[in-house]
Amino acid sequence: MTHTTAVMLCGHGSRSVAAVEEFNGLARGLRVRLPDHDVDSGFLEFARPIIRDGLEALKARGAKRIVCLPGMLFAAGHVKNDLPWEVNTFAAENPDLEVIFGRELAIDSRLLRAAAERIVEAEQAAGSTVDRKDTLLMVVGRGTNDPDANSNISKVARMLWEGMGFGWTEVCYSGVAHPLVDVGLRHAARLGYRRIIVFPYFLFTGILVQRIYDRADEAQADHPDVEILKAGYLNDHPFVLDTFVSRLEEAQTGDNAMNCQLCKYREQIVGFEGDRGAPQAGHHHHVRGVGTDGDHGHDHGHDHHHHHHHHGHDHAHPHPAPSTAVGDR
Repeated sequence: MTHTTAVMLCGHGSRSVAAVEEFNGLARGLRVRLPDHDVDSGFLEFARPIIRDGLEALKARGAKRIVCLPGMLFAAGHVKNDLPWEVNTFAAENPDLEVIFGRELAIDSRLLRAAAERIVEAEQAAGSTVDRKDTLLMVVGRGTNDPDANSNISKVARMLWEGMGFGWTEVCYSGVAHPLVDVGLRHAARLGYRRIIVFPYFLFTGILVQRIYDRADEAQADHPDVEILKAGYLNDHPFVLDTFVSRLEEAQTGDNAMNCQLCKYREQIVGFEGDRGAPQAGHHHHVRGVGTDGDHGHDHGHDHHHHHHHHGHDHAHPHPAPSTAVGDR
């Protein structure tokens, strides 16, 4: 059966075999949810297949329209630079195809519901009952050098705080942005709450999530008077799949514009004035398809996901309408 409309799920990629397997599981779930679409997937760095391979496979199977969905929560350097560069390059080389770049998952009510369920699962798995007014929720973001993307974690945390009735909520990051997890947990442990729930607002596992859990274990050992729980990340929660389907529908109707109001590449944001108008460019050529730790048989002990060189784009912002010309954002 030939599908004229195809979906390309674009992942970041990881050296972690488990992270890649979870992403592939989400792709399989999306195929089940979209039986009338040809769905393929690929990675920006490390893991294979790379994004270009997935796009070529869809083309070979007869796709006439390809909707590229970023498999990422927020629009930082990868969504604003690297993925559009990959997609735009392919579109320019294939003018007979209609290539549409969708938007990131962003802050969405369905993702908040999925997050709440992961937190409740951690509470239910605990060996004791602690009232939420005596509980501090620690929401951990990935951390980027894009302040707009980082600020989304604070909004997610605030909405979970008020929606679930926690006594207090703090935010920290796994890298690049501050406070980092160890610093955040040391601060949180001094605030006098009986329980701290550490919730990584991540899609998949990997080196970063394991590092977050390790920091939680260290904090528990340092503060035995405080109960520290480790909540699960989003993964392939049904509400996550619902959100991807929604992003596909938006892309096909032209209603897939990102929120660029505070984007440092478009506006002069305090402390990032030099980034405004920077040209768009991909930055992952040196690690594209090089393989996971499963291929190389070793663990590097650190994470390569946090490059500090996201330069941005020329900011005609792609809010791409369905057309062969994919915008830059």
